[in-house]
Amino acid sequence: MRRGGLACAGAAVALLAACAPAVSVPAAPDAADPVCGQVLQDLPEVLGGGERRSITSQATAAWGDPPITLRCGVEPPGPTVDRCLTVEADGSAVDWIALEGDDPTLPEHAQQGQGSWAFVTYGRVPAIEVVVPVERAGDQPTAVLVELARAVEHAPAQDHCVGVTDVY
Repeated sequence: MRRGGLACAGAAVALLAACAPAVSVPAAPDAADPVCGQVLQDLPEVLGGGERRSITSQATAAWGDPPITLRCGVEPPGPTVDRCLTVEADGSAVDWIALEGDDPTLPEHAQQGQGSWAFVTYGRVPAIEVVVPVERAGDQPTAVLVELARAVEHAPAQDHCVGVTDVY
């Protein structure tokens, strides 16, 4: 009897998790770009320990609760003095602009309080935005970018981050 009860409880938990509400993330201006379809097809089912969730907009994805979100087709950033980092994984190298929760350029939907992070690809068209809530960031908010590198590489690199040593 006890085993059956545990099996029913486990099934109920799985059923409730599958019924989680869809994540609402606004579609980006260039969400219809065919490259976004390629990016979405190559995204992981699990990111940062969170399962992929259903979404309400084109060219978006979400994982876990609170959700880590991704939007493909955002406006590519121009030259900037914001922190730019290169994430390397499995032979891939993707440049990202990093924005903190109190940054005024952080997208409105990403303003989840102090300490949240938003990352936007630099030098790739279409650009891709990833938002990591503070509750999911842990000690290394950039760790999810490593897991996304293979999918993000579908957006071709047209430029790259430039450091102080590259200029002089």
